[in-house]
Amino acid sequence: MIIQSRLPGIGTSIFAVMSKMATEHGAINLSQGFPDFQVDPVIIDLVHRFMKEGHNQYAPMPGAPALRNVIAEVLSKTYNQSIHPETDITVTAGGTEALYATIAAFVHEGDEVIVFDPAYDSYDPAIRLNGGVPVHINLHYPEFSIDWEEVRSRITPRTRMILINTPHNPSGAVLSSHDLHKLEEIAEEHDLLVLSDEVYERIIFDDIRHESVLHYPVLAKRSIAIFSFGKTFHATGWKIGYAVAPEKLSAEIRKTHQFITFAVNTPVQLALAEYMRNPDHYLHLGNFYQRKRDYFLQGIKGSSFEPIECHGSYFQTLSYRSITNLPDKEMAIDLVKNHAIASIPVSVFYNDKTDNRLLRFCFAKNEATLDQAISILRKL
Repeated sequence: MIIQSRLPGIGTSIFAVMSKMATEHGAINLSQGFPDFQVDPVIIDLVHRFMKEGHNQYAPMPGAPALRNVIAEVLSKTYNQSIHPETDITVTAGGTEALYATIAAFVHEGDEVIVFDPAYDSYDPAIRLNGGVPVHINLHYPEFSIDWEEVRSRITPRTRMILINTPHNPSGAVLSSHDLHKLEEIAEEHDLLVLSDEVYERIIFDDIRHESVLHYPVLAKRSIAIFSFGKTFHATGWKIGYAVAPEKLSAEIRKTHQFITFAVNTPVQLALAEYMRNPDHYLHLGNFYQRKRDYFLQGIKGSSFEPIECHGSYFQTLSYRSITNLPDKEMAIDLVKNHAIASIPVSVFYNDKTDNRLLRFCFAKNEATLDQAISILRKL
């Protein structure tokens, strides 16, 4: 049988590749973005309770009402916006499905979607699978900032959507209020949709405000904001996220979501609904991860690695320019095979494979794990 691939040239995700190599070589895995500490026992007990009580069948397609109600309350308090739980929130199988369902809902054959590189690796394939044309614009290194005049110059009559990500994976950069005002201006002028990947909304540092599209009423009317419980509650394997958008946009997202996933794990949804009623479970997350970032940076201080400023997410990008001229993929492989530590080469997040000799390390780890990693990195 002759197979005509819809994604020629796409292999296994770099995250799976590096994690597999880490296992094979007994390496410390700071590559894939998942914590190595336990989920709060309180929420584990809640999931068990709802399972034992018999909540094991399909949830409503848009999400369990109890969960959507709590999400609406939290968002309204956080962003001072009126979010309707019945019409504006769709619970999805992780942030990645929320992104895909949104792109599938709005991107037509030949539509252009502006993507900022380095970018999370699901964006480009999701656009292409739905007939869209990704338009890649590189963020300015080393700040990983957006040149909005360049964005203006790349807009055409076929531009349908701009996709942003803040806090940013892989760099840890965050967008400012100036960025959001510029985005709002451009989106209004050209009648564009905005897809905003905000899965690290609670993981932001240095007393910086998370600049969500939901903070800006005019922008929010044409935006879809994507969030993730897996990131917020250290449970990436549960794969539960949600999309927030005005009623007319949400209605279209639900049309695609129902045929991609239909409904998400019922007992986990109900457990999250109850768990989120206590604000202490999510309000201090930024401080928690900032301590981990600072611990990691303090540990490698004086080493040959140069950290790039990180104000959010749980990733720290390090430059190794003073160590070797190896391309970043080769450097990442060398670290796994010869030094027993796994990272992600940042060039894989670029469509044009820009290589600034950067590696991304996940610091969502126990101090014991970070200590081992620090010991290895200081020797290089």
